Amino acid sequence: MKLFLMLGAINGFLAVALGAFGAHGLEGKLSEKALGTWDKAVNYQMFHTMALLVTGLLMAKWQSGGMVWAGWLFFIGIVLFSGSLYIYSVSGVKTFAMITPFGGVAFLIGWVLLGYAVIKYL
Repeated sequence: MKLFLMLGAINGFLAVALGAFGAHGLEGKLSEKALGTWDKAVNYQMFHTMALLVTGLLMAKWQSGGMVWAGWLFFIGIVLFSGSLYIYSVSGVKTFAMITPFGGVAFLIGWVLLGYAVIKYL
């Protein structure tokens, strides 16, 4: 529980910092397309930061294997999806863009597991 709350807080900080860096530090240095990719990474990181926080809060009352897996999959998804998009934005190396879908799948499975756990325990 505390771990996912802490990971949520760290990722919330990083999402805001990276969003500001993209808006102010990368403007004029990257193409519009690359900046759009950076913004997508920031948005997905923040959405799934909220998912981490919700998962941690729900675990305070109900702790299940499904919720634990959901939390880890949200975190792994942030690293793979957003992380690969950040690197791709600044490097242009397409290999990093090929990692992104694995993060997306992690997000999807995390949401399914969280949904199942909520239905089961609420």
